[in-house]
Amino acid sequence: MKIGRPTSFSYSYRILLRTVTVLMVLFGVPFFRVHAQESVNREELETNLAPVTFINYEGPHDRIDTLAQIREIGVSLGTAIRNGAAQAGSPGRYFVIHAVSDPEGAKIDADIFGLGIDVGVDHIRNLRVVIQGYLEAAYEYSAADAALLAEYVTVYNAVFRGNWDYFRNRYKTAVIGYVSSDKAGISIRFDEWPGQTLMLIPLGAASPGSLSALDTSALTAPEVTEELRKDDDMGIDQRKEMVDLKEREAAEAEQRASLQREAIAQEEAGIARGREEVQEERQQVREERAALEAERDQVRQAQAAGELNPAEAARAEEALAAREEAADQQEAALDRREEDLARQDEALDERREAARQDESLAEQKIDEAQRERSEIARDQQELIDRPPPPAPAIPGVVMVRLSPDSPLGSLIRVDPATGQVIRASALNTVNSRTFTTVGGKMLAVAGENRGNAAIRLIEINPQTLEMAKQGDDDIAPTSLLWSRGNDLYAITSAAGSLYLARFDAGLVRQAQSALTVHPYGSPAFNGDTVLIQRTDGSIAILDAGDLTER
Repeated sequence: MKIGRPTSFSYSYRILLRTVTVLMVLFGVPFFRVHAQESVNREELETNLAPVTFINYEGPHDRIDTLAQIREIGVSLGTAIRNGAAQAGSPGRYFVIHAVSDPEGAKIDADIFGLGIDVGVDHIRNLRVVIQGYLEAAYEYSAADAALLAEYVTVYNAVFRGNWDYFRNRYKTAVIGYVSSDKAGISIRFDEWPGQTLMLIPLGAASPGSLSALDTSALTAPEVTEELRKDDDMGIDQRKEMVDLKEREAAEAEQRASLQREAIAQEEAGIARGREEVQEERQQVREERAALEAERDQVRQAQAAGELNPAEAARAEEALAAREEAADQQEAALDRREEDLARQDEALDERREAARQDESLAEQKIDEAQRERSEIARDQQELIDRPPPPAPAIPGVVMVRLSPDSPLGSLIRVDPATGQVIRASALNTVNSRTFTTVGGKMLAVAGENRGNAAIRLIEINPQTLEMAKQGDDDIAPTSLLWSRGNDLYAITSAAGSLYLARFDAGLVRQAQSALTVHPYGSPAFNGDTVLIQRTDGSIAILDAGDLTER
């Protein structure tokens, strides 16, 4: 899975700096001074955390996916979660678990974003595009906000990788039940991602359309900010964007709280009016009961005085009893109304608490934004105060191997006078034994046989030192690269067999032998012929042009 160029220096850059420094010391070359980033109260963070610099595959691929194709992986997962699924995706590839449960103290919910054993992603920028698509679809974040959050999610999970106590103390039991200490977070090495990655995306409101769907406070923990500060630009742009997001979060929360308060006030006024009406009606019932007692006394007195005969007195008592029953029913109805009003008031308590939480969230985000803006301003001033680097002399390009156990390496451009590294290529899979120049072009064999990566001929841009072009033919891992005039020769791999092939300077194959050759064969040119060892060890004589056997 491959798109575009990286937007920041990769692992190879820092490895190259260390490698070149060692070489300079060994060979007596003066090396340049590194200016340390000074900060207050950061020693503990720097002591306890390993640097988070992602090691990505940089080299040819046998399949190049578009940005839209990569993003769609996340979109499909996010759409399923948005539609109510608790889990989405395939355990062998990309999958998500939406782990949301009842309150558990200060612990939080999370979406668990997993990478199965068969994932093809091999660069952090591509993984971030997948996560971006997920956040857009699941929580309706804008593309810009989702991209920012995806970057923070990866750094956050790399910072806390291996810190099982942090995850257990920060996340709810339901979340921890899906992860394990050896897989929580993400490794900085791309080859350790498949089957070993369970990234936790901290959830806030988890409500689609809310800027607080994710817990940005967790994502901007001091450890994460400190990692961003280690970049050459101190992560200023990303941190500014996060502050802007938090300020918008605060405004959104304030607006929600205000609307809630207005609605609550209206309902409270309605409840108060309802209670006043109940009291007024109760007074009417009391007055009715008093009138009934008075009339009942009058009936009794009239009967005693002989003014009413027994039948008339009975009828009067029946009428009074009917009115008293009506008063009882009215009072029972008023009791029910009071109970209903009390329930309405209790129901408002949940909304009052939600309004209080929104107000608290707004205050928290404002405080965080103000503090982080102050830190950014301090770091910007530090960047301004840094002395400019010395003007480079005429630069030179050097091939540097990154491991003593592998021929793969990268290119750096150095100042020959001081040895200062001027530029380091992110391309870290160049076979150092094959680097050559033909027709003014820098050419080499590069790549690895893993996932959708491939070993191919490549052309390297002499200015940027990045891959400018890759060939279409698979090259044997054991092959070197031989030049003859403007022609290139290499051992190709096809259907499990190896062949000698001739390429032009544009990396296009012009001819290929029909016979198979030894994996470590080395052609010897003799006029218009080339000698090469067959697979069985015998020597074949081929035409140097069309590579047919003579």
